[in-house]
Amino acid sequence: MIKGQVISGGFSKILVRQKSEQSLELGELLVADMPDGKILLQVYDLIYGSQLSQQNLELISGMKLEENTDLDFMDASLRNYKLALLKNLTTIKSNDASVCKALPNFFSDVRELTKEDLSFLTKPGDPIFIGKLRSGSKVIDVPAYLDGSKVLSHHVLIPATTGRGKSNLVSCVLWDTLDKDYCGMLVLDPHDEYYGRTGVGLKDHSSKDKVVYYTPKNVPPGCMTLKINLEVIRPMHFNGVVDFSDPQRQALSAYYKKYGKSWIEAVILEKPLDVQFNEGTIAVIRRRILSLLDLEFSNNQLFSNGVFDLQAGTSTVSDICSELEKSKTVIVDTSNFSGAVEILIGGLIVTEVFRKYKGYKVSGELSGKPVISVVLEEAPRVLGKEVLEKGSNIFSTIAREGRKFKVGLIAITQLPSLIPRQILANMNTKIILGIEMAAERQAIIDSASQDLSEDSRNIASLDKGEAIVTSNFAKFAMPIKIPLFDDFVKKEGKSVKKDFSGISSE
Repeated sequence: MIKGQVISGGFSKILVRQKSEQSLELGELLVADMPDGKILLQVYDLIYGSQLSQQNLELISGMKLEENTDLDFMDASLRNYKLALLKNLTTIKSNDASVCKALPNFFSDVRELTKEDLSFLTKPGDPIFIGKLRSGSKVIDVPAYLDGSKVLSHHVLIPATTGRGKSNLVSCVLWDTLDKDYCGMLVLDPHDEYYGRTGVGLKDHSSKDKVVYYTPKNVPPGCMTLKINLEVIRPMHFNGVVDFSDPQRQALSAYYKKYGKSWIEAVILEKPLDVQFNEGTIAVIRRRILSLLDLEFSNNQLFSNGVFDLQAGTSTVSDICSELEKSKTVIVDTSNFSGAVEILIGGLIVTEVFRKYKGYKVSGELSGKPVISVVLEEAPRVLGKEVLEKGSNIFSTIAREGRKFKVGLIAITQLPSLIPRQILANMNTKIILGIEMAAERQAIIDSASQDLSEDSRNIASLDKGEAIVTSNFAKFAMPIKIPLFDDFVKKEGKSVKKDFSGISSE
């Protein structure tokens, strides 16, 4: 179906006159046929056009408004029309897509996109399903896949305003990857929403034996109690968690050097050191550690009240790492913790994963291991400019180096502008949902894998569940529609029963 005709413009700004009985939308995909192939185009702006001068248009409008004059145009569809600004996305030749370096012919028709035009979008060997292709607001029945092993190891950023479907997208990705062997997923879940404790979730998947759920209280049958032994904590684990001064960090290191695994107990008991530190310095780190780890000291005895324990949990971190290496999805319920405790727990696990995978690279075993991806909500807490100015942490290290060791991040944020540009550039796949604030849109546009310089308006107009995927591993910046998680589960043909275990009926 012909939608319009090319009338002028340049390589990045192709002007098309819309056919009178047709309608074009922001983000709509169009095709211009060429003698040796096709050019895929996308609408990024719409404007009015007229053969009448602005002065005459204003006069006619005034006569209609003020005098109710019934005026009809001669050849109205020829004199007044709509114009669309288009950009090149990709060139398609013999079911293969390549970077576009040509213009469509002058006065060539542009037509509606069909499924046959997208035959070059094939399913990769390690697929990750992200939705269906979208043209404007119209969903095309063509599934959008990316190469999961590459995408997850090279990091994913999901930027969006509240309410645009970030959690729904992550739920769909986790469901799709659960039965795949190429990846293990570590989910730090601050809202306790992915397991499905009170509704549909990963517990309802046919491969639910690959879901491992850690929670500190009201543990469902078959799940794990989250307890971590104090002896697994090292001073470096506090990087990005607590803002210690240099003397305080030196004191922590001195305690660890002298007392080894029992260093936290030594700090609380104020055991002597070989090096002298100011009493105030020791008092501050003692008070902060007691508060952060939810410990209590009375009658010369140390008691644990929270997730960090004096006896239990010695193997929790190593168990989680082993489960991730078996391509399982590990969900850690952090809904009852402060942000600092959540980051500390995540840092403990991720540090151990990264250490083991670096060892596998040295020993030549890395190629046989699955990619491990870490789902991280509110990413600026550990990847933000202000945090990193005070020193690096394990999450920023993975953002810079993780792809070499098959460890990646899925970073979720409402404020991508708070993340340094060099880290944004390392996020090689961005699944962009609706972003209303111009500064946040610009941060994403400036670091995108494809040219999105004309897409600011398009990004702002994205509805709930609509997204633009820009990736080093995609042929072009793909507009997609993400399915609603409940619908996605039903379409997968799974038998889902709601589980209300652990909820009182009183």
